[in-house]
Amino acid sequence: MIIGVAGPYSAPTAEQRQRNLDAMNEAAARLLELGHTPLIGMNAALPVLEKAAVADRYAGIMAISLAVIDACEGLLLLAESPGANKERDLVLAKGLPVFRSVEEVVAYPGQGEGAAPTGWSTPPMSP
Repeated sequence: MIIGVAGPYSAPTAEQRQRNLDAMNEAAARLLELGHTPLIGMNAALPVLEKAAVADRYAGIMAISLAVIDACEGLLLLAESPGANKERDLVLAKGLPVFRSVEEVVAYPGQGEGAAPTGWSTPPMSP
């Protein structure tokens, strides 16, 4: 399963931003170990934005991040933030699952043993 990983990135210091990015990459590593293909929008956006002369850096980051997440079959949401919530909303609008932990991914039907996960969200189905 192609699973996006989202969480807060923005923070007052470079050290805090790096910790936030590290948390996303650590979660992505666990997903890869489980046989999934993890994608992180920030990992695609940051190198491009370092080289780009754009007026609105946030808009550029979100455009790239949302394009990456649009290719996913689900999302692992580590914590909420304005950007992560936009990624979550995109996934939910497509009727795809949003997980709150790696354990929920394992428990998701067809992804591992166990019952359906608790805490993941999908929009209501139309009759």
